[in-house]
Amino acid sequence: MKNITAFLRDTEVAIRYGVSRPTIWRWTKNGNFPKPVKLGAGSTRWRSSDIEAWEQSQIQNGTTQSADF
Repeated sequence: MKNITAFLRDTEVAIRYGVSRPTIWRWTKNGNFPKPVKLGAGSTRWRSSDIEAWEQSQIQNGTTQSADF
């Protein structure tokens, strides 16, 4: 059986954290969030596994982030 990678759109990631899409992009630009994957023209997504790993690292480090990072 092959592993299937799930991808999330910026809107889905923003909803997950209760922030705006620009905030997700700002976090990414500032290096405080996983980098997305370019799947094609106009198609940029985050691997759900990268998001989950980032969440675990935040929990392990006891880090609480604000929307301003």
